Amino acid sequence: MKNKILINAVVNSILKVVKNLSKELHEPFLPKKEFKFINKTLHNKKFMIGPFVKKFEDKLIKLTKSKYVITTNTGSSALHISLKLIDVKNNDEILIPTLHYISSVNSTIYCGATPHFVDIEKNSLGVDCLKLDNYLEKISIIKKNKCINKRTGKIIKAIIILHTFGHSADIQNILKLCKKYKLILIEDAAEAIGSFYKNRHLGTFGKIGILSFNGNKTISTAGGGAILTGDKTLAKRARYLISNSKIPHIWKYSYDQIGYNYRMPNLNAAVGFLQLKYLKKILIEKRKLYKKYKKHFSKFNFIEIMDQPKFSKSNFWLQTLILNEKKQNIRDLILKKSYENKIMLRPAWELLHTLNHLKKFPKMNLDNAIKIHKRIINLPSSSYKIR
Repeated sequence: MKNKILINAVVNSILKVVKNLSKELHEPFLPKKEFKFINKTLHNKKFMIGPFVKKFEDKLIKLTKSKYVITTNTGSSALHISLKLIDVKNNDEILIPTLHYISSVNSTIYCGATPHFVDIEKNSLGVDCLKLDNYLEKISIIKKNKCINKRTGKIIKAIIILHTFGHSADIQNILKLCKKYKLILIEDAAEAIGSFYKNRHLGTFGKIGILSFNGNKTISTAGGGAILTGDKTLAKRARYLISNSKIPHIWKYSYDQIGYNYRMPNLNAAVGFLQLKYLKKILIEKRKLYKKYKKHFSKFNFIEIMDQPKFSKSNFWLQTLILNEKKQNIRDLILKKSYENKIMLRPAWELLHTLNHLKKFPKMNLDNAIKIHKRIINLPSSSYKIR
């Protein structure tokens, strides 16, 4: 009975916060007045090839201060190409936090490499650097400037970090780990457009970073992603690979290696170009929403609303509730009650190492992730109506 009262109180608090907002998990924002612009793009029939891809990329360069931005048809495509750019192959292992979207593993396996699961820490839900350092000290050795897994004999080539729910991972210590163990850093900033660490946009610290503009992201192009890099050679190769490895020519269609049809269509880029006009306002409203949740849940001593980590400025993509360990047993009951009230909450993704087809891959001790995973709930996070 006591739990039932608590569950009702939590759900009622969520209802109060989202009373005049969308009860969906996250909806994109685009004012109706902009639809005429989209209609014009449709009327011109420039669906795939057109001016808005470059316009959108230029705006992203201005926002992120990344030297090069290459848009793709999805964030997953951007991640796959990122691994191809650093020449990931069969004898490589890629470190991936077990609390991560499935694309990180899929992209690794597409390249014939081995995912190697690592643990997270509570503050940012990103990689636990201290724990990973201790782990790599035990299982690896540096030979010829490469990190070799002593247990498997494979090269631990790179680490894909995640800026979870738009919050910065412990990027400063991650960079130190990469230097110590000769790892290439790929930043999955899929959820982090408009998020910064020490005034630098997330996705620009690693050799390569990626963004996503999926339908549920802060800025959406319906489907889309982007590769960020400061390396001119990598940028040129990325653009070549996402265009089916086509040899540039006015009329010939010639190809000289395996490539991928991963380009962002002009129509999608036009939507992203428009949405970026409103990013600043969207972020202000999402921060207001965070403060509102914080205030409403302060009365519960078993609930914490996830805040931005130290030295960072988060976009608060998904507002995140974390239950006290003693109350983790009511998570699914809260989810069930919310769905009955047509409030679209969700738990975090299933931990990657627990999926049946991924259980065979190497992993460190993952106790932190296992404990915290059972306590995470993502709340409705659409921004306030912008006038």
